[in-house]
Amino acid sequence: MLTITTTEALAEFCEEAKKHPYVTVDTEFLRERTYYSKLCLVQLAMPGTDDSNGCLVDPLVEGISLEPLYDLFRDTSVVKVFHAARQDIEIFQVDAGVIPTPLFDTQVASMVCGFGEQVGYETLVRKIAKQEIDKSSRFTDWSRRPLSDAQAKYALADVTHLRQVYEFLAKKLKDQGRSHWVDEEMKILNNPDTYITLPENAWKRVKIRNNGARFLAIVRELARFREDYAQTKNVPRSRVYKDDALVELASTKPKDHGDLGRSRLLLREARRGDIAEGILKAVKTGLACPESDLPKANRKNERLQVNPALADLLRVLLKAKTSSAGVASKLVAPTSELDAIAAGERDVTALTGWRFEIFGEDALKLCNGEIALAAKGNDVILVPV
Repeated sequence: MLTITTTEALAEFCEEAKKHPYVTVDTEFLRERTYYSKLCLVQLAMPGTDDSNGCLVDPLVEGISLEPLYDLFRDTSVVKVFHAARQDIEIFQVDAGVIPTPLFDTQVASMVCGFGEQVGYETLVRKIAKQEIDKSSRFTDWSRRPLSDAQAKYALADVTHLRQVYEFLAKKLKDQGRSHWVDEEMKILNNPDTYITLPENAWKRVKIRNNGARFLAIVRELARFREDYAQTKNVPRSRVYKDDALVELASTKPKDHGDLGRSRLLLREARRGDIAEGILKAVKTGLACPESDLPKANRKNERLQVNPALADLLRVLLKAKTSSAGVASKLVAPTSELDAIAAGERDVTALTGWRFEIFGEDALKLCNGEIALAAKGNDVILVPV
């Protein structure tokens, strides 16, 4: 098993990889104690049928540069194949501003090809490659050295079996004329904005019930401070304070350290020092926010006048169309979008691109009374009206 520990060896492998149509990629990382993922291992494999064309790259070795790998990622003649790529790509985007291009995500492709909702890698390997993966090393500290033989074997299997999975799915997509469907989905993963969390927008991720403008202003400032602090110190958000503590603080509006000491949910470390000062300043800023700058809750869904009967019909239509096409329903249209369509909204993803081809067009016809649904045996069929 090839383990690469020098820049020169990595450059040699990557130059060889550029001669092939694709390379499979995976990473092992830690994130429990940091805001940003700590890259611990990179696995690569060129086309082949055994382990000889695969390698493990150790980014923790002093002096090694990953620039040859990033140069491979920039080579548009080689497809970079991942499974569930988002967290892997985030590492490369944050560390080096590089997104592998072109990109192929086998998890997305498997949903397009009818393998279900967000199917796991082990399931695909079992169904396509007819192999079983030893999961005993899944939950391990990948930063410790040396790696055990079991760890190395597990890590390499993440890219060697992926070759067969990719070739199978790519062929199926081509035969079905659906390759462009996956290409559309890759645009999200190829967008650098996908991997950026701006502190000023962090409050939108906090689940709250109180939509009062002043309350939201305090939530916004507390979330902004937490995000900025977590990014700067490279610690998890939850190590600063959790969402439930944030909401409590926005409700109680502490004015001094004594008030912070009475919090039920705030961590002890957050009741003093920089975090405590940041909390008090954020609350003060939220309370002083001018009326014109107060945030507004997203009440779009609250305003929707959903026709429940039409929404139910759309669910039946979605199930019928995706079952017939062999595509995961949630990939085409989540429940929220079905409700939006039933309420008259048309600016939804389900009515664009390849989704329009297999569902959106008929969904609009159903809403406009141009088609009806009928049962024929065990099938649901569309009937022109």
